[in-house]
Amino acid sequence: MMTFILAQAAPQGQQSGGMMQIIFFVGIALVFYFFMIRPQQKKQKEQKKFIEAIQKGDKVVTIGGIHGKVHSVDDNTIVLDVDGKGTKITFEKSAISLEASKSKQ
Repeated sequence: MMTFILAQAAPQGQQSGGMMQIIFFVGIALVFYFFMIRPQQKKQKEQKKFIEAIQKGDKVVTIGGIHGKVHSVDDNTIVLDVDGKGTKITFEKSAISLEASKSKQ
């Protein structure tokens, strides 16, 4: 019975196949990180920095597509003047998508 188990053991030369699989999966994980996760984190940092830098008078676009000029800024909310005639809408800061000048590019 012991010789049967020893006969099924892999030869020493085939050990590198397992190592190649590990290197392959590590390589895929690195590619996934650098092409998908890292750019998304960078975009989130830029969005957060933009939202923190919004000031009165900036023209912005909400995630719903509403264009407006910032009337006032609080800790968590922004009031937008949407038509220039005094119509104001309050939004959460997280609902602001981008600067209006960038939306036309």
